[in-house]
Amino acid sequence: MPCILLKSHTFLESSPLSQRKVAWELIKRENEGAVLVELNDEVRSQLTESMDTEDLVEALKDLDADDMADFLQGLPDTVIKETLAGMGRQERERVEAVLGYDEDTAGGMMDTEVVTIRSDVTVEVVLRYLRMKKELPSNTDHLAVVDSYDNYFGVVSLSRLVTSKSDSSILDIMNHDYPVIPAEMTSQKVATLFEHRDLISAPVVNDNGKLLGRLTIDDVVDVIRDEAEHSIKSMAGLNEEDDLFAPILPSVKRRALWLGTNLVTAFMAAAVISQFTDTIESAVALAVLMGVVPSMGGIAGSQTLTMVIRGLALGQIGKSNTHSLLKKELLLGFINGIIWALVVFVISAVALKDIEIGIFIAIAMLLNLLAAPLIRCFATAIITKAED
Repeated sequence: MPCILLKSHTFLESSPLSQRKVAWELIKRENEGAVLVELNDEVRSQLTESMDTEDLVEALKDLDADDMADFLQGLPDTVIKETLAGMGRQERERVEAVLGYDEDTAGGMMDTEVVTIRSDVTVEVVLRYLRMKKELPSNTDHLAVVDSYDNYFGVVSLSRLVTSKSDSSILDIMNHDYPVIPAEMTSQKVATLFEHRDLISAPVVNDNGKLLGRLTIDDVVDVIRDEAEHSIKSMAGLNEEDDLFAPILPSVKRRALWLGTNLVTAFMAAAVISQFTDTIESAVALAVLMGVVPSMGGIAGSQTLTMVIRGLALGQIGKSNTHSLLKKELLLGFINGIIWALVVFVISAVALKDIEIGIFIAIAMLLNLLAAPLIRCFATAIITKAED
């Protein structure tokens, strides 16, 4: 995306509602589609609600099939039908092919604009064909090899193509083992594959091996960015698509559930403490040290939460290693609990000169550092599975 368009979408998302509407009016008509695609869902919805259907169709007409499909999925059915009706047959078929898949799968992310060649031609024929095209789609590092029915056979890298003899057959220089992505593969698995194989692009096929499109590194960067935002915001019960300057009432509703849950747990803790009011009144030192235990448990839980969310986002946590992870966190909590329980005991015994209180707080510290990481681990896994 050109720098000016990147700045436009960033400025819109970082502007209060009153300024956002004014800023949107200043964007050139031919750039509206490119800017809208880059906005988060909530800001995009706010702007498109004030646009006529004709203006929306005009804004979308120059977008790539994958960007257009991503955009259309959030629009009313009437707008989708009008937009598709205004397209040429080939372009409409491309967009409909992407719309047929979930937006978080390879099929829903793919670009249907792929340069394909046959295996029974020579390098010279392909080079003449590329010169006639004059321009290749962005991030094209391979050409897909297919038959007359678009069945996928392999790829030929551009570097291999330009360094081979002109009379060499494509069949002889093509790569049959290049990674191919099933259309139903999830976006997270796609990102992992690109990372592990250092891919720039990869073909997407259906269950029958027919070439549907391709995924490129810019698509994967978007997935990684969205996953990072989701991981960070989910730690506070927020959504990555939330608008920074959303109206007050919607923002209150979104945060109410998380705050309400926290309030319930706080009251549960208070109810437990209330059972020992007589003990606390008779031991002032206990009241002084009581806040230390939940504070340490909160920090330990946050450390585990960060590691678990990162592991889930990168696909590093699954059924095969969950038991090992829990054992590791349990052992880590036990060791940390012993260390800091001893520290608290020494401080209590020396500074407050109360060994009994020191023992009591030390035991509480040990149990808290054991329980907090495990509870965070379980809660994060449950919430993430529920969202999926």
